[in-house]
Amino acid sequence: MLDVYLLGSGGMMPLPGRWLSSLLVRHGSSLLLFDCGEGTQIPLRAAGWGLRAIDAIFLTHYHADHCSGLPGLLLTLGNAERVEPLQIYGPPGLHAVVRGLRVVAPQLPFAVECHELRGGEEFALGELRVHTLAVRHSLPCLSYTLERPRGRRFLPERARALGVPLPLWKRLQRGETVEWEGRRVPPEAVLGPPRPGVKLAFVTDTRPLPSIPPFIAGAQLFVCEGMYGDPADLPRAIENAHMLFREAAALARDGGVERLWLTHFSPALTDPHAWLHEARAIFPATTIGRTGLTITLRFAEDTDDAASASAQAG
Repeated sequence: MLDVYLLGSGGMMPLPGRWLSSLLVRHGSSLLLFDCGEGTQIPLRAAGWGLRAIDAIFLTHYHADHCSGLPGLLLTLGNAERVEPLQIYGPPGLHAVVRGLRVVAPQLPFAVECHELRGGEEFALGELRVHTLAVRHSLPCLSYTLERPRGRRFLPERARALGVPLPLWKRLQRGETVEWEGRRVPPEAVLGPPRPGVKLAFVTDTRPLPSIPPFIAGAQLFVCEGMYGDPADLPRAIENAHMLFREAAALARDGGVERLWLTHFSPALTDPHAWLHEARAIFPATTIGRTGLTITLRFAEDTDDAASASAQAG
């Protein structure tokens, strides 16, 4: 299960009623922050999910509207007596950027561990899997997906039929092959088919790329920039390496995601809802992002679970 909270939907500069594009994700007791522009601490506090629990920060790139809020957040975490190391991920140049930003936050009671990524990486963060993709902007820029895999269902009736002793079931559930009395049973013999997990995609500050739809494929939620709504702004979008609403919607459609949240609006885009029809004509499950927009992503109900629940209800 992932709880997702959109902290802001603005690009370039914070505006009254529109904080800069940033996303907060909660998994269990851990918080993950995607981008941290000026003023991000304010919607973070409004969310009420806490600050000390932030274990990792993922920066897409180093324009100020995506990273200038970092020094203040680090100081706040220090004042909250945090001692656990904080992980920060971002494209090449991260060490130099964090070192420069920390000129005003030099003394902290916790370690800041920086991890530079080039795109194409996949790594574990506890039970979660993080994937990265290099995208096209005026600076090196990354997109991220966050996945919570789901294990295959253990089928006890198969284990019984094969005569597997009960104390060995746990090992099979963990994906281990078990042996006893000269017999050998692999986990595949007692596990059901693969089951989809939960997937979140975060893409901003890029032109549309052919690599994006397969990267976001199957996501329950796709959070994507929509810098411009008016199709007449396409030349500006190309020049500034950003997207139109309808371009983001086409990526959502081609990636087969369940829903799209548009974010990172131009300051000149005073009413994003006026152009929502541009996106929904291509991808109906589109929502205009705003501070406080929240969703919980859960595992899809299995067919077997649904059938069992239906039978019990009947």
